[in-house]
Amino acid sequence: MAQHNTDTTKPTPLYAVSFVLFMGFALVFVRLIFIQGIERDTWLARADQAQEKTVQLEPERGTIYDRNGNVLAMNFDRPSLYAIPGEIKNPKRTAKKLAKILEVRSDRLLRKLKRKKAFVWLKRKINLEQMKKIDTLKIKGIRSVMESKRVYPKGNLFGQVLGFTGLDNQGLEGIEKKHDPILRGTSGAIILERDAHGKSIFPKDLQYIESTPGRDLHLTVDENIQHISERELRRMVESSGAKGGTAIVMNPWNGEILAMAIQPAFNPNEVRTSGPAQWRNRAIADFYEPGSTFKIITASAALEEKLVRPEDLIDCEKGTYRVRGTTIHDHDPFGIISFRQVIAHSSNIGTIKIAEILGTERLSNYARAFGFGERLGIALNGESPGLLRKTKNWSGRSLASIAIGQEIGVTPLQMVTATSVIANGGYLMTPKIIREVRGKNGEETNPPQIKRRVLSEETAREMTEILKGVVSNTGTAIRAAVSGYTVVGKTGTAQKIDPETRRYSPDKFVSSFVGYVPAEDPVITILVMVDEPEGKGWGGEIAAPVFSNIAKEVLHYLKVAPNATPPEEIPGTQVAGHRATMIRTTGTTEASIQDAVYKIGPAR
Repeated sequence: MAQHNTDTTKPTPLYAVSFVLFMGFALVFVRLIFIQGIERDTWLARADQAQEKTVQLEPERGTIYDRNGNVLAMNFDRPSLYAIPGEIKNPKRTAKKLAKILEVRSDRLLRKLKRKKAFVWLKRKINLEQMKKIDTLKIKGIRSVMESKRVYPKGNLFGQVLGFTGLDNQGLEGIEKKHDPILRGTSGAIILERDAHGKSIFPKDLQYIESTPGRDLHLTVDENIQHISERELRRMVESSGAKGGTAIVMNPWNGEILAMAIQPAFNPNEVRTSGPAQWRNRAIADFYEPGSTFKIITASAALEEKLVRPEDLIDCEKGTYRVRGTTIHDHDPFGIISFRQVIAHSSNIGTIKIAEILGTERLSNYARAFGFGERLGIALNGESPGLLRKTKNWSGRSLASIAIGQEIGVTPLQMVTATSVIANGGYLMTPKIIREVRGKNGEETNPPQIKRRVLSEETAREMTEILKGVVSNTGTAIRAAVSGYTVVGKTGTAQKIDPETRRYSPDKFVSSFVGYVPAEDPVITILVMVDEPEGKGWGGEIAAPVFSNIAKEVLHYLKVAPNATPPEEIPGTQVAGHRATMIRTTGTTEASIQDAVYKIGPAR
C-alpha cells in the first residue's frame, strides 16, 4: 500500500495568538508613551479638573472718596455660607434649620443640599448675627468664608452719582459701573480637593489664591456742598409738590463738579426697594427744554458777532409779535427797550428779533460750540447728548423757538457747563468728576481739559454785566440774590410737551435758574432745575431761591469774603488768587488758560 506524504509547514493557532498579543502589548506600550510623554499635561489637567473644585472670590473693591478724603463707598467683610452636599447627613432637617435663620424658603435650600456637587452657595454676605446662630448648630458640611460687601456710608447722598454693585461686586450703575475695571481688581479663588464621588477630601485645608485689590477713586465732589445742595433742592421739591429736580455746583474754571444733587433721592444700600427710574442720573441722562435760560446763548452769539451792543434799542412790540403764522407773547407788554433790558426782563420778542439778525446757521453753530447736541465727556455712565437737530431739519418757526429755549433738549450738565463759559472768560471745559486714581503703583491725576474757546473775553465780560441785571430789583430773579455778593444768572420757565396731545401743556412746567457768583471773580456756577412744580412755577419763584440758599451756604463754607477775592486756601482747593487777572489778559492762549485753571485745581 502506498504511503501519503503530509505537509507540516502551516502556522499553528498558537503562533497567531502570540502575534496578536504582541501587537496588542506594543500598541498599549506606544499609547503609554504618548500619555506619559506627549499628552502628559493634557491628562494631568483632566485629573486636576476631576479632583478639584475652584470657587471664585471677588477681590477687595477700591474705595471711593470725595475731594477731602471722606469715604463715599467702601467694603465691609461679611460671611458667605456654603455647603459640601456630600457631607450633609439629613438634608431636609438641615434645610429647615437654616431656612429660619437665613429667612429663605426651606425647599430652595433643600434643592441645593441635594445637588451632586462638591460645593454650593447657600446665601452670600449674610449678617454676623445670622452667622453666630448657624455656628451654634455645628452642622457638618456647612461652612462659611468671608467676602467683601459694598457699603455706602452716606446713604442717599450721591446715590445716583455713585451707583451700586451686584452680588459679585461688579459695578452695575453710576461711577461703580463706569470705572469698574479700576475699582474691581483681580479675582482670587478657593480650591477644594474632592474624590470620585464629589466629596471633599480635605475640607478643612482650603487652598487660597490671593486676589489683587482694586484701586481707589478720589472724586471732585465735596460732601458738605452736596449735603447743602440736596437739602435745599429736597425742600423746594417737597414744598412745591414737584415731580423731582436737579442741582449742580461746578467750579467754572476747571470744570470740576462740586455737587450733583437729584430728587427723588436714591439709597444705594437699598437697591431692592427701588428701580431703574430711581437709579438713573437725571443730571446727565435726561434732557428738557431750557426755556429762557437758553437766551444766554442767543445773546452771547449776537454780542460775539458784533450784531448788537448792550445799549442798542429793540422794539418788543408791546408784547405781541407774529412769526410764521404764530403769535409770540411776552409776560409783560414791553415797548422799545435796550438789549440789556431784553435779557434782564427775559423778553421773548426781543430775543427772537436778535435771533433773526443772527440767522439759523450762526445760532446753530454757537449752540453746538457751547456744548449742546453732544456728550461733554464727563466720566459718568449714561450721559446723553441732548437734542439739537441739524439746521436742514429746522422748520420756519425753529429759529424763533430755539432762540428762546424751545425745540431744543439740554441736560442739566450741559446748561451749567455752558454758563461756566461766560464765568471763566470764554472757554468750554470738559466737566470733571474724577480727581485722581490711587493704587499700589502710585497716582494718576486728571488735569483740567479745555474743549474749545467759545467766546472772547470781551463778550464774556459784557454778558456778565448784562446778566447782573437779571438778579436785580427790575429783573426776573431778585430771589436769587445773595447778601454781600453780586450774582449773575438767568431764569427759565418752560412749558413741557404733553405726551398725549403732543402740544405744550398749560399746567406742566420746568422751572430753572442758572448763574455764578461772585460776579467779579466767580467761584461757583450753580444750576437748579425743578420738574413740574404745582402752579405756574416761574423760575424766579421756584428755582431762584434754591440757588440763593445753596450759594449763600457754599460761599460761607468756602470762606469767600463778600465782594472780595477768595482767600489763598479753601477746602480741597488751591486758589492762585486774582483768577480773572490771570485769565483775562491780552494774548491769552489755550495753553495759558490750561496752566491757569490747573493752578486753581485740586491740591495734589
